[in-house]
Order: sequence, then C-alpha cells, then structure tokens
Amino acid sequence: MTRFVVLGGSGKVGRRLVAALAEYGHEGVAASRGSSVRFDWQDTSTWEPALAGAKGVFVVGPGSARDWSGALTGFLGTAATAGVEHAVLLSARGVEFLPGGAVDLAERALAAGPVPWTVLRPAHFAQNFTEAMFAPVDGLVTAPVGTGAEPFVDVLDVAEVAARVLSATSFTGEHLALSGPTALTFAEAAAVLSSASGRRIRFVPQSPADHEAALRAAGTPEGYIRWRMAMLDGIRSGADAYLSDGVARVLSRPPTSFDSWAAREVPTAPWAGE
Repeated sequence: MTRFVVLGGSGKVGRRLVAALAEYGHEGVAASRGSSVRFDWQDTSTWEPALAGAKGVFVVGPGSARDWSGALTGFLGTAATAGVEHAVLLSARGVEFLPGGAVDLAERALAAGPVPWTVLRPAHFAQNFTEAMFAPVDGLVTAPVGTGAEPFVDVLDVAEVAARVLSATSFTGEHLALSGPTALTFAEAAAVLSSASGRRIRFVPQSPADHEAALRAAGTPEGYIRWRMAMLDGIRSGADAYLSDGVARVLSRPPTSFDSWAAREVPTAPWAGE
C-alpha cells in the first residue's frame, strides 16, 4: 500500500480523492489544519511530519486571493528532502484568463521546484451548483455569465484523475485540462437542476459590476475578486466553452455528463429539499 498525502483533504476534491486512492489500494492521508494529520501553510513545522512516508502529494493551495508561490517553493523543498517523488497541483483551466495571478504563479513555482510534477486544470465544477457559488437561492441561480457556456466537470472525475496521476509516471511534467463532455449555458444547467430536483430552478443573469459589488460588500479579498471575475469573464465571453480531453486521456473513458452528475447528486443537495 502506497502512501499519498492529500492537502485540503476535507475539501470538494480532497475528500473524494482520499476515497478514490483507497479504491485503488493506496493509502490517502487527508492533511489540513483540522485533520488528524495536521498541515498548515502558515506553520512550516507541520510540513515535514505531514509528509512522512509519502510517495506523492496532492497540493491544494491556501486560496487564490494572494500570491503563495513562495510558500509552495519552500514546501516543495521540504517534500524533496522527505523523499516525495511526485507533486500534483490542483490548478484551474481559467489560469489563462489572469496571467501573473496567484494561480499562474503557483504553477510556475511548481514547475521550477525539485519534485516531479503534474498540474490539473479543471473547468468549473458541476458541484458548484450543489456545494458552492452557483447553488440556487430561492430557486434562482445568479451569475455574471450572460449566455456563455461552460463544460462543467464532475469532481468525482477530477478526484479519479488525481488518484491515477499520483500513482503513475506517464503524466509527469504535463498540464492536464479537465472538462465535462458538453458545454452548457447556465440557463441549460438550471433546466437540468430543475429536472433532477423536482423544483423550478431559473437562471437570472447578473451584471459584472453588481457581482463585484456584492463580493466587496461581503468582505471578499480584492485578489480573489480579480481571480473570480477573470474566470467568470471567460465564461461570459465564450472563451471557456472549449472541451478538454484530460479525463478521457487519463481514465480511458468519457467524462461524466452534467445530466448524469445531476441525477446522482442534485436530489440530496441542501437546497433541493427546501
């Protein structure tokens, strides 16, 4: 049984990755500030103990609000000393929409580091409609994306790709872009949510200015606002509607469709039972 450390092991991808690694016969160890294996980006004394005995590490950063590439560089040095042979970074396909942003700088630090690496660049998660920023409120999905389409990717696919990539060597040094099989507009996605939940869900477009104002009113850091708006602008402009073949390349099967994901997870979403 090979040991892999999963930073952010309680997050959307991390907890599914730990389960996927177990299915492949490996030991996936969740490491975070609240886990039994403690890891804190701000406390370097937690890094070496968390990596003990690990062959590979799945890297989730402390957020996209500010540059954390310096911390990543230091962490990779610790990982190399600990004998870690592979680092897989969870990035985002939208990195191209904000050159020089925190996510771009993290990718560069990874590539310049001493540990063999792979970058995962997923499209927006389908689970953002059940667990995150696109979840309906009072039956409404609101976002500043207009009629733009997005090939939403199932986080289970991302986790399975991460499990395969961590335990393989054939994808070292690659940037793997991951998407679903079809790009949907948010109105089309809302129709699927309606069908899967039995509730009427509608999409209401929002202006970019209103979205930014709402984020600032909530105290959102400016660095994250820039990142989020760049990604949403990519959807609205149509630039992010392209399909990526990473899931099929790694898993030798098509990615999960939005309809299939919705049938599996939407009925148990918190908002579906309201």
